[in-house]
Amino acid sequence: MQEATDLFIRHFNFWDKLTESQKALLNQHTRPVQYKKGTQVHRGPLDCIGVLLIKKGQLRVYTLSEDGREVTLYRLFDEDIAILSASCTLDAVTFEVYIDAEEDTEALLTDAGAIHSLLESNIYARCYAYEMASRRLSEMLWKLQQILFLSADRRLAIFLIEESEKLGADEIPLTHDQIARYMGTAREVVSRLVKYFTQEGYVKGARGKLTILDREALKELAGM
Repeated sequence: MQEATDLFIRHFNFWDKLTESQKALLNQHTRPVQYKKGTQVHRGPLDCIGVLLIKKGQLRVYTLSEDGREVTLYRLFDEDIAILSASCTLDAVTFEVYIDAEEDTEALLTDAGAIHSLLESNIYARCYAYEMASRRLSEMLWKLQQILFLSADRRLAIFLIEESEKLGADEIPLTHDQIARYMGTAREVVSRLVKYFTQEGYVKGARGKLTILDREALKELAGM
């Protein structure tokens, strides 16, 4: 599959360290997949689908509390790699996550069996996989630290700044429900804080979106 090969070369820095048979293994066990918005892509401990290389769309990675509350850990966008959907192939990684499609998403999926074989036989691929997993676990730890130790207004300020930088724009096309889900809090909390931020002149709200008006004030509140 030439498309897969091209993307692997671009994203996997261990590609030139693979043997021809290992390259063939990746290609033979990789297929295009499509997920409609709202589809559950990975069902935590019930799944180990493999590694996803996102071509277009958005996936949300989250965990569940015992009472069923979702906590968003991070999101994946175009050309990101979902490594924790293959956590069963990583001996030292036991943190189970759930993954949903936030938008219609196209990706390349390399199945877990092929990934396991590759990690067992190639030290460069194994180092890459653990490095990727380590980065994601660091993101997850940062999100959990925010939830545990930061006030809600500071967390919202951080979220808005980070989201704006990710989009490269002041306008953030998210509803209060979406923001609450991504922050791991209640919609009522977000609505109250957005009202306060609006009164202070930090943001301007409209249906389905927020626009940052005073970036420096938000950064000060966020402690950046």
